Amino acid sequence: FAVAADKRLGCVSSQVQRQAGLAAESRSLRDQLRVQSELVGRSQAIRRIADQSALVAATNATVLIRGETGSGKELVARALYQHSDRAQAPFIAVHCAAIPEPLLESELFGHERGAFTGAESRRIGRFEQADGGTLFLDEIGDLPLATQVKLLRVLQEKKVRGVGESTEVSVDVRILAATNRNVEEDVKAGKFRQDLYYRLNVIRVEVPPLRERREDIPELAEYFVRRCAAEHDKEIRGFTSDALRAMDSYAYPGNVRELENIIERAVALA
Repeated sequence: FAVAADKRLGCVSSQVQRQAGLAAESRSLRDQLRVQSELVGRSQAIRRIADQSALVAATNATVLIRGETGSGKELVARALYQHSDRAQAPFIAVHCAAIPEPLLESELFGHERGAFTGAESRRIGRFEQADGGTLFLDEIGDLPLATQVKLLRVLQEKKVRGVGESTEVSVDVRILAATNRNVEEDVKAGKFRQDLYYRLNVIRVEVPPLRERREDIPELAEYFVRRCAAEHDKEIRGFTSDALRAMDSYAYPGNVRELENIIERAVALA
Protein backbone atom coordinates (compact mmCIF):
# COMPACT_ATOMS: atom_id res chain seq x y z
CA PHE A 1 0.00 0.00 0.00
CA ALA A 2 2.85 2.42 0.89
CA VAL A 3 4.58 1.74 -2.45
CA ALA A 4 1.35 2.33 -4.40
CA ALA A 5 0.71 5.56 -2.49
CA ASP A 6 4.24 6.78 -3.20
CA LYS A 7 3.71 6.10 -6.91
CA ARG A 8 0.42 7.97 -6.94
CA LEU A 9 1.99 10.91 -5.07
CA GLY A 10 4.88 10.88 -7.54
CA CYS A 11 2.45 11.04 -10.48
CA VAL A 12 0.55 13.92 -8.84
CA SER A 13 3.81 15.76 -8.13
CA SER A 14 4.97 15.36 -11.75
CA GLN A 15 1.61 16.59 -13.01
CA VAL A 16 1.75 19.64 -10.73
CA GLN A 17 5.28 20.42 -11.92
CA ARG A 18 4.21 20.13 -15.56
CA GLN A 19 1.24 22.42 -14.94
CA ALA A 20 3.43 24.92 -13.12
CA GLY A 21 5.91 24.84 -15.99
CA LEU A 22 3.15 25.41 -18.55
CA ALA A 23 1.73 28.28 -16.48
CA ALA A 24 5.15 29.93 -16.22
CA GLU A 25 5.67 29.47 -19.97
CA SER A 26 2.25 30.98 -20.64
CA ARG A 27 3.00 33.99 -18.40
CA SER A 28 6.33 34.50 -20.14
CA LEU A 29 4.64 34.41 -23.55
CA ARG A 30 1.99 36.91 -22.42
CA ASP A 31 4.70 39.22 -21.07
CA GLN A 32 6.59 39.02 -24.37
CA LEU A 33 3.44 39.82 -26.35
CA ARG A 34 2.59 42.78 -24.09
CA VAL A 35 6.09 44.24 -24.33
CA GLN A 36 6.08 43.62 -28.09
CA SER A 37 2.84 45.58 -28.42
CA GLU A 38 4.38 48.58 -26.64
CA LEU A 39 7.67 48.54 -28.57
CA VAL A 40 6.28 49.39 -32.00
CA GLY A 41 7.88 47.55 -34.92
CA ARG A 42 8.36 44.14 -36.48
CA SER A 43 12.12 44.04 -36.97
CA GLN A 44 14.24 41.28 -35.50
CA ALA A 45 15.93 43.89 -33.29
CA ILE A 46 12.62 44.98 -31.74
CA ARG A 47 11.56 41.36 -31.18
CA ARG A 48 14.89 40.67 -29.50
CA ILE A 49 14.51 43.71 -27.23
CA ALA A 50 10.92 42.69 -26.37
CA ASP A 51 11.99 39.13 -25.50
CA GLN A 52 14.90 40.35 -23.39
CA SER A 53 12.75 42.95 -21.64
CA ALA A 54 10.08 40.37 -20.80
CA LEU A 55 12.72 38.16 -19.18
CA VAL A 56 14.30 40.85 -16.98
CA ALA A 57 11.30 43.11 -16.28
CA ALA A 58 10.14 41.23 -13.18
CA THR A 59 13.65 41.13 -11.67
CA ASN A 60 15.41 43.86 -9.70
CA ALA A 61 18.49 43.69 -11.92
CA THR A 62 20.05 46.98 -12.99
CA VAL A 63 19.74 47.52 -16.74
CA LEU A 64 21.98 49.63 -18.99
CA ILE A 65 20.23 50.67 -22.21
CA ARG A 66 22.49 51.85 -25.02
CA GLY A 67 21.59 53.56 -28.27
CA GLU A 68 21.81 56.76 -30.26
CA THR A 69 19.88 59.86 -29.21
CA GLY A 70 16.22 59.55 -30.16
CA SER A 71 16.34 55.78 -30.74
CA GLY A 72 13.78 54.97 -28.02
CA LYS A 73 15.84 54.18 -24.92
CA GLU A 74 13.31 55.71 -22.52
CA LEU A 75 10.51 53.71 -24.16
CA VAL A 76 12.43 50.52 -23.38
CA ALA A 77 12.93 51.71 -19.80
CA ARG A 78 9.20 52.39 -19.39
CA ALA A 79 8.34 48.96 -20.81
CA LEU A 80 10.66 47.37 -18.23
CA TYR A 81 9.02 49.41 -15.49
CA GLN A 82 5.43 48.73 -16.58
CA HIS A 83 5.98 44.96 -16.52
CA SER A 84 7.91 44.89 -13.26
CA ASP A 85 6.69 44.21 -9.74
CA ARG A 86 7.22 47.93 -9.11
CA ALA A 87 4.70 49.08 -11.73
CA GLN A 88 2.41 50.61 -9.08
CA ALA A 89 5.31 52.53 -7.50
CA PRO A 90 6.91 55.73 -8.86
CA PHE A 91 8.87 55.93 -12.11
CA ILE A 92 11.26 58.88 -11.80
CA ALA A 93 13.30 59.97 -14.83
CA VAL A 94 16.43 62.15 -14.55
CA HIS A 95 18.25 63.52 -17.60
CA CYS A 96 21.78 63.67 -16.24
CA ALA A 97 23.16 65.79 -19.10
CA ALA A 98 20.45 68.46 -18.74
CA ILE A 99 21.19 69.36 -15.11
CA PRO A 100 24.12 71.71 -14.33
CA GLU A 101 26.88 69.92 -12.43
CA PRO A 102 26.60 72.09 -9.26
CA LEU A 103 22.91 71.14 -8.94
CA LEU A 104 23.12 67.49 -9.95
CA GLU A 105 24.05 66.09 -6.53
CA SER A 106 21.17 67.98 -4.91
CA GLU A 107 18.80 66.79 -7.66
CA LEU A 108 19.71 63.15 -7.11
CA PHE A 109 20.26 62.99 -3.34
CA GLY A 110 18.47 66.07 -1.99
CA HIS A 111 19.76 68.78 0.35
CA GLU A 112 19.22 70.24 3.78
CA ARG A 113 18.00 73.77 4.33
CA GLY A 114 20.91 76.21 4.22
CA ALA A 115 23.28 73.67 2.65
CA PHE A 116 24.22 76.22 0.01
CA THR A 117 23.17 79.64 -1.24
CA GLY A 118 19.53 79.48 -2.33
CA ALA A 119 18.69 76.31 -0.35
CA GLU A 120 15.83 77.90 1.57
CA SER A 121 14.14 74.62 2.48
CA ARG A 122 14.92 70.92 2.63
CA ARG A 123 14.64 69.15 -0.71
CA ILE A 124 13.97 65.43 -1.20
CA GLY A 125 16.15 64.02 -3.96
CA ARG A 126 15.10 61.80 -6.82
CA PHE A 127 16.31 58.64 -5.06
CA GLU A 128 13.94 59.23 -2.16
CA GLN A 129 11.13 60.18 -4.56
CA ALA A 130 11.61 56.85 -6.35
CA ASP A 131 11.72 54.80 -3.13
CA GLY A 132 9.98 51.47 -3.76
CA GLY A 133 9.93 52.16 -7.49
CA THR A 134 12.23 52.76 -10.43
CA LEU A 135 14.79 55.49 -11.12
CA PHE A 136 15.69 56.05 -14.78
CA LEU A 137 19.03 57.80 -15.22
CA ASP A 138 19.14 59.00 -18.82
CA GLU A 139 22.46 59.89 -20.47
CA ILE A 140 24.37 58.56 -17.49
CA GLY A 141 27.57 58.60 -19.54
CA ASP A 142 27.62 62.39 -19.03
CA LEU A 143 27.63 62.10 -15.24
CA PRO A 144 30.59 64.01 -13.67
CA LEU A 145 33.23 61.86 -11.97
CA ALA A 146 32.54 63.36 -8.53
CA THR A 147 28.87 62.43 -8.80
CA GLN A 148 29.80 58.97 -10.11
CA VAL A 149 31.60 58.27 -6.82
CA LYS A 150 28.53 59.20 -4.77
CA LEU A 151 26.18 57.27 -7.06
CA LEU A 152 28.32 54.15 -6.72
CA ARG A 153 28.17 54.42 -2.93
CA VAL A 154 24.38 54.71 -3.01
CA LEU A 155 24.08 51.67 -5.28
CA GLN A 156 26.33 49.63 -2.99
CA GLU A 157 24.87 50.66 0.37
CA LYS A 158 21.29 51.53 -0.71
CA LYS A 159 21.43 54.66 1.42
CA VAL A 160 21.45 58.34 0.48
CA ARG A 161 22.69 61.41 2.29
CA GLY A 162 21.59 64.79 1.00
CA VAL A 163 23.90 67.78 0.66
CA GLY A 164 24.45 69.25 4.12
CA GLU A 165 22.64 66.40 5.92
CA SER A 166 24.21 64.43 8.76
CA THR A 167 22.08 61.30 8.56
CA GLU A 168 21.51 58.71 5.84
CA VAL A 169 18.16 57.45 4.54
CA SER A 170 17.65 53.89 3.29
CA VAL A 171 16.14 53.61 -0.18
CA ASP A 172 14.79 50.68 -2.19
CA VAL A 173 15.17 51.70 -5.83
CA ARG A 174 15.63 49.79 -9.06
CA ILE A 175 18.04 51.54 -11.42
CA LEU A 176 17.55 51.71 -15.18
CA ALA A 177 20.26 53.71 -16.94
CA ALA A 178 20.70 54.81 -20.55
CA THR A 179 23.48 56.36 -22.58
CA ASN A 180 24.37 57.22 -26.16
CA ARG A 181 28.09 57.03 -25.39
CA ASN A 182 30.59 54.20 -25.75
CA VAL A 183 31.05 53.70 -22.01
CA GLU A 184 33.79 51.11 -22.44
CA GLU A 185 35.91 53.69 -24.26
CA ASP A 186 35.11 56.26 -21.58
CA VAL A 187 36.28 53.78 -18.92
CA LYS A 188 39.58 53.30 -20.77
CA ALA A 189 39.97 57.08 -21.09
CA GLY A 190 39.31 57.60 -17.37
CA LYS A 191 36.08 59.52 -18.00
CA PHE A 192 33.82 56.90 -16.39
CA ARG A 193 34.52 54.79 -13.32
CA GLN A 194 35.04 51.13 -14.09
CA ASP A 195 33.44 49.96 -10.82
CA LEU A 196 30.31 52.02 -11.51
CA TYR A 197 30.16 50.66 -15.06
CA TYR A 198 30.18 47.09 -13.77
CA ARG A 199 27.53 47.97 -11.21
CA LEU A 200 25.25 49.40 -13.93
CA ASN A 201 25.99 46.90 -16.69
CA VAL A 202 24.30 43.88 -15.10
CA ILE A 203 21.88 43.54 -18.02
CA ARG A 204 22.56 45.44 -21.25
CA VAL A 205 19.95 46.24 -23.89
CA GLU A 206 21.17 47.58 -27.24
CA VAL A 207 18.70 49.76 -29.17
CA PRO A 208 19.80 50.04 -32.82
CA PRO A 209 19.28 53.26 -34.80
CA LEU A 210 16.21 53.51 -37.02
CA ARG A 211 18.29 53.35 -40.22
CA GLU A 212 19.29 49.79 -39.23
CA ARG A 213 15.68 48.63 -38.76
CA ARG A 214 13.84 50.16 -41.70
CA GLU A 215 11.11 47.53 -41.57
CA ASP A 216 9.87 49.33 -38.43
CA ILE A 217 9.31 52.65 -40.24
CA PRO A 218 5.80 51.91 -41.67
CA GLU A 219 4.45 50.70 -38.31
CA LEU A 220 6.00 53.59 -36.42
CA ALA A 221 4.63 56.05 -38.98
CA GLU A 222 1.12 54.58 -38.70
CA TYR A 223 1.33 54.72 -34.90
CA PHE A 224 2.46 58.35 -34.91
CA VAL A 225 -0.08 59.46 -37.52
CA ARG A 226 -2.98 57.97 -35.56
CA ARG A 227 -1.81 59.62 -32.35
CA CYS A 228 -1.06 63.01 -33.94
CA ALA A 229 -4.33 63.03 -35.90
CA ALA A 230 -6.25 62.50 -32.66
CA GLU A 231 -4.27 65.23 -30.87
CA HIS A 232 -4.80 67.75 -33.69
CA ASP A 233 -8.40 66.65 -34.40
CA LYS A 234 -7.58 65.77 -38.02
CA GLU A 235 -9.07 63.00 -40.18
CA ILE A 236 -5.99 61.40 -41.71
CA ARG A 237 -6.50 58.08 -43.50
CA GLY A 238 -2.86 57.16 -44.05
CA PHE A 239 0.09 57.75 -46.38
CA THR A 240 0.50 57.86 -50.12
CA SER A 241 2.90 55.40 -51.72
CA ASP A 242 5.26 58.33 -52.52
CA ALA A 243 5.29 59.36 -48.87
CA LEU A 244 6.09 55.82 -47.74
CA ARG A 245 8.94 55.57 -50.27
CA ALA A 246 10.31 58.92 -49.12
CA MET A 247 10.21 57.85 -45.47
CA ASP A 248 11.91 54.56 -46.29
CA SER A 249 14.77 56.22 -48.19
CA TYR A 250 15.67 58.77 -45.48
CA ALA A 251 18.60 58.19 -43.08
CA TYR A 252 16.96 59.62 -39.88
CA PRO A 253 19.97 61.06 -38.05
CA GLY A 254 17.52 61.94 -35.25
CA ASN A 255 16.12 58.39 -35.22
CA VAL A 256 12.55 57.65 -34.03
CA ARG A 257 12.24 61.08 -32.43
CA GLU A 258 12.88 62.71 -35.82
CA LEU A 259 10.31 60.47 -37.55
CA GLU A 260 7.74 61.46 -34.93
CA ASN A 261 8.54 65.13 -35.55
CA ILE A 262 8.16 64.68 -39.33
CA ILE A 263 4.78 62.97 -38.93
CA GLU A 264 3.46 65.56 -36.49
CA ARG A 265 4.46 68.40 -38.82
CA ALA A 266 2.83 66.64 -41.79
CA VAL A 267 -0.40 66.07 -39.84
CA ALA A 268 -0.51 69.66 -38.62
CA LEU A 269 -0.07 70.99 -42.17
CA ALA A 270 -2.35 68.47 -43.91
